[in-house]
Amino acid sequence: MSVAPSGARPEVVAARRVVVKVGSSSLTTAAGGIDPDRVRALVDVVAAARDRGVEVVLVSSGAIAAGLAPLGLRRRPSDLPSQQAAASVGQGLLVHRYTEELAGHGVTAGQVLLTADDVVRRTHYRNAHQTFARLLELGVLPIVNENDTVATSEIRFGDNDRLAALVAHLVHADLLVLLSDVDGLYDGPPAEAGSRRVPVVESVEDLGGVRLGAAGTAGVGTGGMRTKVDAAMIATGAGIPVVLSAAPQAAEALTGADVGTLFRATGRRRPTRLLWLAHATEPQGRLVLDAGAVRAVTQRHTSLLAAGVTGVEGAFAAGDPVDLVDPAGAVLARGRVGFDADELPALLGRSTPDLVAELGPAYDREVVHRDDLVLL
Repeated sequence: MSVAPSGARPEVVAARRVVVKVGSSSLTTAAGGIDPDRVRALVDVVAAARDRGVEVVLVSSGAIAAGLAPLGLRRRPSDLPSQQAAASVGQGLLVHRYTEELAGHGVTAGQVLLTADDVVRRTHYRNAHQTFARLLELGVLPIVNENDTVATSEIRFGDNDRLAALVAHLVHADLLVLLSDVDGLYDGPPAEAGSRRVPVVESVEDLGGVRLGAAGTAGVGTGGMRTKVDAAMIATGAGIPVVLSAAPQAAEALTGADVGTLFRATGRRRPTRLLWLAHATEPQGRLVLDAGAVRAVTQRHTSLLAAGVTGVEGAFAAGDPVDLVDPAGAVLARGRVGFDADELPALLGRSTPDLVAELGPAYDREVVHRDDLVLL
């Protein structure tokens, strides 16, 4: 086992399970195809970490980018069907390349394709967690991506930085490493004279003087510095430290060297499914709460009952995510609703016993159960 470098970051050195995310631009050529040398270099670093006793889960972008050249596409398409077609072609090529390179180190790769629904729904998230646990127990290196071939809102939402933060929580990781073509967080545009790398972020207050641009959309990737910082805030708020660094610095980042930017953990772990509900779903509607329901949900952490709902907005089905808003329209929480949108207007303001007496035992249920509700 190798010795950690002097002055190494203790959070990194102590990590025994690490999620590593790599962006499209760090894996592909300018023309959009997979760059074998870049993939090989990343695999060498990951294999070295495993040799040190570190379990690694790899969240890899690049499926759409890898599918461009075989389909004769010069750039990432903007329409959803073409993106899904490219992902369908490219995902197999990408995983095949990883599988071949990892085999050279005696490591077996396992593909895991996820959508938000795989973790937001109670039974699905339990299955996803158990799958990861078993793969790691068997010594397999999971390679994770969003299921871009069939995803709809996910592919438009679309950055794997956020996915990586959520996967890090799902697998109970000790560390998240975000690798891209940027060697850390800077207090201004990296190419601008006078901009300085921010070596450590202790809390969100440290970002006050940092200028973050909008997420980039050029080239083969979709992410930008803002998406990476957002992902870091999700992970650190859930108790997981994050290192943001450039892919060529992956070896140093994983051994605790002072490269990139370390975001220190600021919060405690939360139920995984609720973390996904808060950060990986798009609300399909809104429920307007009266003042009493606002207090019950936000202060007493109770379920939302029909008696406390005064308005329904949007078209949604039972099980869809909806936002809960106060009388002024401010979003308070998000939850999985227990009724269809067209059922609710007849139930508003009525107590559960009254509904059961009139409509039957099927209505003895919450509009949003507290186990399916997360405060925002």
